[in-house]
Amino acid sequence: MAKVVLDANVIISAVFEGKPLEAVGRALKEHDVFISENIMEEIDEVLKRLSKKLSTVQILYLQERVRQLFKIAHRIPVSTRLSLSRDAKDNHHLSLCKEAQADFLITEDKDLLDLDAETLRKSGIACRIINPNSFLEIVS
Repeated sequence: MAKVVLDANVIISAVFEGKPLEAVGRALKEHDVFISENIMEEIDEVLKRLSKKLSTVQILYLQERVRQLFKIAHRIPVSTRLSLSRDAKDNHHLSLCKEAQADFLITEDKDLLDLDAETLRKSGIACRIINPNSFLEIVS
């Protein structure tokens, strides 16, 4: 069973189906998924922004799916502070990967996907940063 960290945007995208939904579903059913308070807050902020664009029914559905994820995922505190990504907001995901000793970070974020494996290893992160499609290929 692998340890998996999900990027907040992959979690939100999963609600709209496609490969992110399939990847999140497989991760939750077959692996240990880790989340932090920071990522939960980021998801809440995205939901607030989406509430202006989506119908009430769509928002309620989104909120329920996210609540289910929060119940299943392992919530851990993150005290590590890394500065590896071009986008400073992405560094928290990397810190969570280090704290959880994650095997995978599933993301569609180019700044994270572009990070060099050697740079990650030197910072104590042994996980692979991959997109939902790659995760599905690996776990199939």
